[in-house]
Amino acid sequence: MRRVVFNQKGGVGKSTITTNLAAIAAQQGQRVLLIDLDRQANATRYLLGDEAPPEGTGSAAFFEDSLKFSVRATKPTEFITETPFENLHLMPASGTLDELHSKLESRHKIYKLRDALDALGDDYDQVWIDTPPALNFYTRSALIASHGCLIPFDCDEFARRALYELMENVQEIQADHNEALQVEGIVVNQFQPRASLPQRTVQALIDEGLPVLQPYLGSSVKVKESHERALPLVHLEPNHPLTQAYLQLYAGLA
Repeated sequence: MRRVVFNQKGGVGKSTITTNLAAIAAQQGQRVLLIDLDRQANATRYLLGDEAPPEGTGSAAFFEDSLKFSVRATKPTEFITETPFENLHLMPASGTLDELHSKLESRHKIYKLRDALDALGDDYDQVWIDTPPALNFYTRSALIASHGCLIPFDCDEFARRALYELMENVQEIQADHNEALQVEGIVVNQFQPRASLPQRTVQALIDEGLPVLQPYLGSSVKVKESHERALPLVHLEPNHPLTQAYLQLYAGLA
């Protein structure tokens, strides 16, 4: 199963959601690959901390290699590195992704990620892809390569209005490039159950028939602590209420 976590709005928790769900899958015995396509590399730092990825690995190296003509195709595994967590591998990100963007678009390399994941075959049970906050080449590549799409939503009115355009964009990719792509659901993040506005905003999505997933993910200082310590929540504090919410969310997707 390949999943992309995507929202064109920044600050909605894409990297946190992607990394924590991937870590749960690996902790439960699945062979997992996380691909970081965001030049900010938040998911990469979340798993590796201050440790630099090995030279020549990463999504930027993978895409740069796709621009070269070579009789011998480089195996996708050469761009993947191990993490400190059992069963969890990473294709890390870097700022070089920005430099490659225009070249990749002009050379029509939009299917390279899909082809690479096809070439991996049964090496991984699950692939999770973190995307930048934009519908750019990398996000389109991820949507084309994936089976499922999760959309983080932070209970903001502007985010609700942007959600409709986002859903249309995903449907367009589905129609033109990837019939297998499905929106698995909207992940409500940073939810404040005692505040009326988040409740009304989420209820409006439900009333409109949009696929809002349960449970909602609340806010906690534990998230910042897990970022600082480079420990996903399931490894930092398994019994914390937010960790339990992530576990329930994952169980609903599995």
